[in-house]
Amino acid sequence: MRDTLDGRWAEIRRVTREELRRPELAPGTAMPTEEHRERVMEQLKLLGSTEGPRLLFPEAYGGGGDLGGAVTSFETLAMGDLSLLVKAGVQFGLFGGAIMNLGNEEHRSTLLPKVMTAELPGCFAMTETGHGSDVAKLRTTATYDAASDELIIHTPDEDARKDYIGNAARDGRMAVVFCQLVTGSGSHGVHGVLVPIRDESGDPIPGVTISDCGHKAGLNGVDNGRLSFAGVRVPRTNLLDRYGSISEDGTYRSRIDDEGRRFFTTLGTLVQGRISVSGAALSAAKVGLAIAVRYGLVRRQFEAPGADREIVLLDYRQHQRRLLPLVATTYALHAAQESLVAELDESFDGAALAAGEDADIPDRRVLESMAAGIKTATTWHATHAIQTAREACGGAGYLSENRLPELKADTDVFTTFEGDNTVLLQLVAKGLLTDFRDEFSSLDTIGTVRFVADQVVETVVERTAARRLLRIITSAVPGRDDDADFRDRDWQLELFAWREEHIVSSVARRLQRAMGDGGDPFEAFNDAQDHVLAAAQAHIDRVVLERFCAQIEACADTEVAALLSKLRDLHVLSLVERERGWFLEHGRLSASRSKAITAEINRLCAELREHAQLLVDAWAIPDEVLAAPIALGAERDRQDAKYDGA
Repeated sequence: MRDTLDGRWAEIRRVTREELRRPELAPGTAMPTEEHRERVMEQLKLLGSTEGPRLLFPEAYGGGGDLGGAVTSFETLAMGDLSLLVKAGVQFGLFGGAIMNLGNEEHRSTLLPKVMTAELPGCFAMTETGHGSDVAKLRTTATYDAASDELIIHTPDEDARKDYIGNAARDGRMAVVFCQLVTGSGSHGVHGVLVPIRDESGDPIPGVTISDCGHKAGLNGVDNGRLSFAGVRVPRTNLLDRYGSISEDGTYRSRIDDEGRRFFTTLGTLVQGRISVSGAALSAAKVGLAIAVRYGLVRRQFEAPGADREIVLLDYRQHQRRLLPLVATTYALHAAQESLVAELDESFDGAALAAGEDADIPDRRVLESMAAGIKTATTWHATHAIQTAREACGGAGYLSENRLPELKADTDVFTTFEGDNTVLLQLVAKGLLTDFRDEFSSLDTIGTVRFVADQVVETVVERTAARRLLRIITSAVPGRDDDADFRDRDWQLELFAWREEHIVSSVARRLQRAMGDGGDPFEAFNDAQDHVLAAAQAHIDRVVLERFCAQIEACADTEVAALLSKLRDLHVLSLVERERGWFLEHGRLSASRSKAITAEINRLCAELREHAQLLVDAWAIPDEVLAAPIALGAERDRQDAKYDGA
């Protein structure tokens, strides 16, 4: 099972797990903020001496040239201290990634070797106090002064200050600052500019104001801060100019004429960050569930009649129902994440970038949408799974030494950074409704509504992957729902595809009706927003199931494949049970079949109970990283001592 899960980048997972065993990288708990920050910075430097971060960067700059391996290493690192993970993500993924993907050869060759070793600690300064999700409306400006051949970086007011910026409060020396680029011919949209923020002694550069965001609910080993700029001048060559440059005479040039498309192309190069957060959330969920399942296998409570020992918690059906469906969904999301990382790896060519052979403008719209969707699924799942794991461990789960409180606090913000989940669902829905047409990158919410209103509904639905899937498998489905075996894979796929197609078509009709009589596009969208988000969620659910099915199909070990199939069944039926109101309303479940699903889930939990230890051990979380006494034998020893003494 472990070999199946480790997949293509198994060796990188193994090496990263071994690195995490080092005492210097052990998770820290309940530390004073400044001490935690200092420890995490030292850990970051240690990471900079290992292979993991280097994998992200092309070999031409001293890197490993393995993007998929880098994201996998980052995902595995998330089993440990999440403050270290986030600080590493800022340093290598965001700061370094922006230089690599948006800069030129001079930027990359000069800066990346120092980024990889953490010799040059950096920041990714995009979010502003007034604009987080709506990045296109950022208000920090970079104005070109032809007389001095410099860019003037300016924060017009407090609403435009850079906020929540990782590495800013304590350690960062340079930031990639995202600004509205202005030349004599006008504004050219959001671009990244390299801006020093501290000198060699650690003092702020003149014109740069740095403040500390202070204590947070979690991730206090990360020094989040605020940055403001008062006419800070940097050389014109500090502009990250892969998609837009300024000549000495102030002429702006870009390979992409349309500002909207240029903006989306710029953001698309940074999609690895969103995918990395998705994998990190999944790893954190695995840690929480591993602790809870292990504890549930040894913790005893209440005696059965005639028994001389209390009953193991995980022998209670309700305890199984709390944890095992979450384990099953974690396996499903693992398969989806693995395929997403593989697609990311195939879409980027670091060697071509280093050689200056990136003349083609990449089209990553489908990848961006998929990354947005999977990220919402994994981060919301992590939030739910860790909370359930905490509750399943009772009072012991509330102790800091058992990691669950810190896991809960540290992962809570994962649903917000690298894109607020609700906003990301709208991005997914936009792709569904427009089929990523050429107009996609320039369509805002109102434009999307108008686009859909001009289409024939059947045309909108015909383009969806759900419709294509329905055509392939409908003939294989054995009868209607009342006759179908709940564990039949084709029935499960058909059900999820039908649900997606039904919701997409109904939301398209709803938008068209609202616009039919000269309606206001914003009101049309606003009234249907819940419907739009439901379409996106149905799409994500279908994609996750398809990718889990593909992983099982590719598994050569029949015993492992059979166990994965049971996990798939439990994942699917748990979701159908949760959404049974919708399926009942739309005629896909009868009342009796709805009740039968609950009974089938109980049977699956009973069958998987004997494999519970195996299922969490297959995640290969080192004991030094798991670190929770209740998951490492302390509770078993206590229980054994109690009964041995008796």
